[in-house]
Amino acid sequence: MHTDISTKEIAQYRCPLCQQALSLNEKSYRCENNHSFDRAKQGYVNLLPVQFKHSKEPGDNKAMVQARRAFLDKGYYQPLVDSMLALYQKYSDKNAAIFDAGCGEGFYTHQHKTEHNSVYGVDIAKETIKIAAKRYQDCFFSVATLSDLPYVNEQFGWVYSVYAPILENEFTRILQKSGYFLTVTPADNHLFELKSMIYRQANKHDTSKQVIEKLILVEEQRLNYPMNFSDSNDLLNLLAMTPFAFKASDELITQLKQQKQFSCQADFVLRLYQKAH
Repeated sequence: MHTDISTKEIAQYRCPLCQQALSLNEKSYRCENNHSFDRAKQGYVNLLPVQFKHSKEPGDNKAMVQARRAFLDKGYYQPLVDSMLALYQKYSDKNAAIFDAGCGEGFYTHQHKTEHNSVYGVDIAKETIKIAAKRYQDCFFSVATLSDLPYVNEQFGWVYSVYAPILENEFTRILQKSGYFLTVTPADNHLFELKSMIYRQANKHDTSKQVIEKLILVEEQRLNYPMNFSDSNDLLNLLAMTPFAFKASDELITQLKQQKQFSCQADFVLRLYQKAH
């Protein structure tokens, strides 16, 4: 179960129905209006009421989840994690609570966990949260929507988003004064070689900066490195993670399966913002 957290800042959940603070009572979270949310045996809490769902199983499908998990476990994006952690270590209060927006199976989440902090992740896909909570029991996971985050105001000293939509009002609402917000987005040449096999004319990513009015840009980094594949399964898993997977023809899938060696670029932009005091 969760480790001793008496010395750490703990983020407080809020009720998705009435926005009142939730308190944990044995195995369920309850607000003063008596709305109740059970903590699952895996340790996560589902704070996405059924009436807020736009589909039966929102979020990534099972095939995409499995592909992403297999790909990330091979370490191809570890240089990205290392860059994110370097920024965290350079700027953040080591005791501050951390929030991972759109955490998936917790690949980035658990690597931010230290003996000093508490780390939280939210995703709309229940299956991914189940995996994350079972795998990384020293982090706190919940099923929720990013457009209505399940926390009371100003709970986190460090918030980050890897590819997730940047919902300025909600992210700045949960961020403490002087807290930091890190965004990771694909840069121009991200997976360009793979895209070039799918599109006749592959477009480069738009890297224009989203203006976040309530925050100040502190640092911006470009991270580019080659990913060398010698296992075609890794390449197919990477393809399955991408939004252009559905464009891949059967012929291309066969071609990728036969690839003995393939290289393509990982290319990211990291932007770190700070909330005013």
